[in-house]
Amino acid sequence: MATLAWVAETAGGKLLGQDVGFDSVSTDTRSIEPGQLFVALRGIRHDAAAFVVAAAGRGAIAAIVEHRQPVAIPQVVVPDAGKALQEVAAAWRQRFAIPVIGVTGSNGKTTLKEMMAAILRAHVRQPGEDGGVLATWGNLNNHVGVPITLLWMRAEHRAAVIEMGASSRNEIALLARVARPTVGVITNAFPAHLAGFGGTVQDVAAAKGELFAGLPSGTVAVVNRDDPFHDYWRGLRHDVAYRSFGLAPEADFRAVDIAATNGDGLRFRIVSPAGDVVIRLPMAGSHNIQNALAATAATTAAGATLDAVRTGLADMVNVKGRLRSEPGPDGSTIYDDSYNANPGSVAAAIRFLEGLPGQRWFVLGDMAELGPDEIALHREVGVLAAHSGIDRFYAVGPLAQHAAEGFGPRAKWAPDVAAMAEIIRPELSGDVHLLVKGSRGAGLERLVKALNGDLADAGGAH
Repeated sequence: MATLAWVAETAGGKLLGQDVGFDSVSTDTRSIEPGQLFVALRGIRHDAAAFVVAAAGRGAIAAIVEHRQPVAIPQVVVPDAGKALQEVAAAWRQRFAIPVIGVTGSNGKTTLKEMMAAILRAHVRQPGEDGGVLATWGNLNNHVGVPITLLWMRAEHRAAVIEMGASSRNEIALLARVARPTVGVITNAFPAHLAGFGGTVQDVAAAKGELFAGLPSGTVAVVNRDDPFHDYWRGLRHDVAYRSFGLAPEADFRAVDIAATNGDGLRFRIVSPAGDVVIRLPMAGSHNIQNALAATAATTAAGATLDAVRTGLADMVNVKGRLRSEPGPDGSTIYDDSYNANPGSVAAAIRFLEGLPGQRWFVLGDMAELGPDEIALHREVGVLAAHSGIDRFYAVGPLAQHAAEGFGPRAKWAPDVAAMAEIIRPELSGDVHLLVKGSRGAGLERLVKALNGDLADAGGAH
């Protein structure tokens, strides 16, 4: 348990009121729990200082603020609440001499994070809700979420997996400085959040490379051998140990003897310097082989055994909205990959669908934050789908309309989820594999529900 006096000393703030202990922090009055420390962040659209009274009313034991607030709970006054949160989290993380894996990249971060956590839990075999492994929860992967996650670190944790997301330069550098990973993983670089990173995929790669640049000397960097930026990332540091993963024969951790299993699963053998291990992965898609290879490279660097790798990966389930299959109407199969989308992840989804039997239908929603090339990038994925054996292509939203144009005259477009549900639902049949993918703002998870009968959830434009 930390104390307010320690927070004030660490963050260079002034303690007003009694020194009290707290076990976790929150920045959201809607979810704050009794006994938590409330951090009143100042944002572009609001100043959370206005919610300190509400936080106190919901049981906050104290608050970090930038100006003294008219509440009875103790307060630590700091110049910048966000920076104070980061400084406190960095100091707290330094109390624990455990393996910490940091992961970033354009695609695959969350699934890879779950794989690594599953492997490490199989390795430490510790009872408890989190199995002795701290892992990023939900989307707490930014300059606020990572510090909050680190402040959950406890003596019973034997390892941690920290997902690091960003939408602009220098964010990953900050997160690496706060989390101080002992192992860093970069999954890939694709056009995503282009406007924030500088406008090109090279800028994206440089931003992801901030993780390696921020690793402490003597740690381990895990890099994708199949990515065009492999050599660039590998050249960033000469005082860390590199491990590569991928399908290329030069990769340190690679997969051979790949075969589909009954249902949505894969069987393959991982060949690595740590030895060989046969994996039965209950997840579909060649991109998940890549994720499994990255997870093996990273977790074995953190001390996990190959037996733990085998056990952890065998217990995996797809994260909601990330290529999860479910029965559809009239015997069809729906693959819900609606959590997010950029050109790279769409290409991976198309490759997955291309390998399935029967009718292959693809639904694409708008891909967000692609910068000035957004129209061309949408059109390109439509062209890719047309040349990849996709039987039907459906597009939802104004940007996705350009993908429909790229696919050609057989594509169908709708302005919103409700209209698209009306188009697709009557056409589904038993031999159809329908994959649904789009950025979060496209709201295509509502299309998946609507196709299975929840028409009220389809709503209108999103």
